[in-house]
Amino acid sequence: MNPAVTHPEEIRIAVQDESDVPMVRKRARDFGRGAGLSASAVESLAIALSEVARNIVVHAGGGGYVVLRRDEAGARRHVVAVASDTGPGIVDLARAMEDGYSTGTGLGLGLPSARRLADEFQILSSPGQGTTITLVMRIPEPAAR
Repeated sequence: MNPAVTHPEEIRIAVQDESDVPMVRKRARDFGRGAGLSASAVESLAIALSEVARNIVVHAGGGGYVVLRRDEAGARRHVVAVASDTGPGIVDLARAMEDGYSTGTGLGLGLPSARRLADEFQILSSPGQGTTITLVMRIPEPAAR
């Protein structure tokens, strides 16, 4: 990374209520652009994290956060987003990942959509223990000159 370019390697965004969801979306866009994601990957990240942040508010009653960080593993570079809450957890993960399934009043598309938008997706949840979702977006290799 060019030392003259100032880009945080990691940021943390608290998610307490509905007003935090647009902030997560904005910070995800800014972070993704600064990290070198393509324009479409920036939008995918912002949309996916909006869905996840909204779930933290609606299903976990707030009390969560989103961490965005840039990682490198050899030649692979990517943005990793980790969203975590201390809510009631998800009883049936398989069902929660089905399009159209909702325990609330929503359309049941949030988690399945987030999974489709990310290059990699992992969800860990235990009833009574909360939920942690990890999204990975690959940063494209610089074009050869």
